[in-house]
Amino acid sequence: MHSLNRRKFIIQSATAGIGLGLMTHLPASARPTPAGPADGKRVGIIGLDTSHAIAFAKALNAEQQDPVYDGYKVVAAYPYGSKDIESSVKRIPGYIEEVKKMGVEIVGSIKELLGKTDVILLETNDGRLHLEQALEVFKAGKRMFIDKPVAASLSDTLKIYEASKKYNIPIFTASSLRYIKGIESIDKKKVLGADTYSPAVLEKTHPDFFWYGIHGVETLYTVMGTGCKSVTRVNTPNTDIVVGIWGDGRTGTFRGTRTGKHDYGGTVFTEDGNKVLGPYGGYEPLLVDIIRYFKTGEVPVTPEETIEIFAFMEAADESKRQGGKSVTLESVLAKANKK
Repeated sequence: MHSLNRRKFIIQSATAGIGLGLMTHLPASARPTPAGPADGKRVGIIGLDTSHAIAFAKALNAEQQDPVYDGYKVVAAYPYGSKDIESSVKRIPGYIEEVKKMGVEIVGSIKELLGKTDVILLETNDGRLHLEQALEVFKAGKRMFIDKPVAASLSDTLKIYEASKKYNIPIFTASSLRYIKGIESIDKKKVLGADTYSPAVLEKTHPDFFWYGIHGVETLYTVMGTGCKSVTRVNTPNTDIVVGIWGDGRTGTFRGTRTGKHDYGGTVFTEDGNKVLGPYGGYEPLLVDIIRYFKTGEVPVTPEETIEIFAFMEAADESKRQGGKSVTLESVLAKANKK
């Protein structure tokens, strides 16, 4: 009897092994589909024209997902997307193929995407499309992370936050440079001032810093907080230096570079001495906060702070137009509110 049982076990084991061997040779479409995410944890992506979309999908759809992401998974994506920014447009076909390999379904419209998902990563690289795309998501009643820039104008930024209020759906937006290494050791109550830097590559369809300089500006605001009253900008073809004066007398500067090696960092001046920021810490800390926001609806960055960041950048553009004169944030906000 013992011998028969042993023989049965060997046959069953061998058969199972053959089955597994055959499985690895089946095309992906013929293999059993792994279990999908639980209700409420189906993530949709709008825009496959930025590397951020791929980075987030890889983390959430990993075979051994980090428990910190709590089972949220990208299930579908609408790939478009900028139609006329070449550096973005040319990425879309390749990124479509990448996410399909991760089990992500490609859909033909945002409406179709919203019917298959619970929460949204608005990743479109082109901020000019964000207001129109975000309104569809708001109307569907879904939480949404909007990747930088929130919009391609200060007036659209304000309209997006007005819609957020109207539909009672808080939105979260941030650059991953908000989580640069060294930030965690800063006591923001003791910050006397800060100098930050990042690349500030220009894109003709966007205000100067909205496209890339936002990374360094957001780092500045992460340590300084809100309260900047006026901005002055020095501009050359290769470099920008923006000096902000806060209402309490503190100053913060941002240096945007367009030559040399891309790098991110800064110095924070505190009551206890100077602290160095950097290097860049990757996307994971941001994604952790995105998932927390999806779960709770609580935003780690207030609308007031994000709006002031974009007013700071718009004031810097206005200062450039005026030959380096001081421009108040209040003046650019008033102008944007009229549009």
